[in-house]
Amino acid sequence: MSITKHQSGWVIIASIIIAYALLIIPLPEELGYARPEFALLAIIYWCIALPERIGVVSAWIVGLFQDALQGTMIGLHALTFTIVAYIAVTFYHRIRVSPLWSQCLTILVLMLLHQLIFRWIYGFAGRPISDLYYWSASVFSAVMWPVVYSSLRIMRRNFEVK
Repeated sequence: MSITKHQSGWVIIASIIIAYALLIIPLPEELGYARPEFALLAIIYWCIALPERIGVVSAWIVGLFQDALQGTMIGLHALTFTIVAYIAVTFYHRIRVSPLWSQCLTILVLMLLHQLIFRWIYGFAGRPISDLYYWSASVFSAVMWPVVYSSLRIMRRNFEVK
């Protein structure tokens, strides 16, 4: 099924919407911190798969929507998503050719950076996050990377997104 470059943008947007849907699925309170950052994982995937189309601006927009969706300080996710997307676009050659297990380690580092900046800004705003479980989302995001990567890769190939 061949679609034009303009139409393939809907495939990317659909993957982000699916990530948002996974974000709002209710989880027990004990598992709330362990929820992977699916929207950021999708942004990272598209940044390394199509760096000429998806990058810092896209990450900023997706982050703003996530701020609105979660009710966090406006611009917080946008800032962290932008920083992570910049790193992903800058090093996409290295990330893309790495084996999947190595990509998982890269994702872990990017997610830890995202959470570190998030935690630092919340602390600066007078709402420190001191729970050790806070960091579990980074681990679960790295563990979910092979699933996210494979799913989005299949989607990209089936719809010939270029």
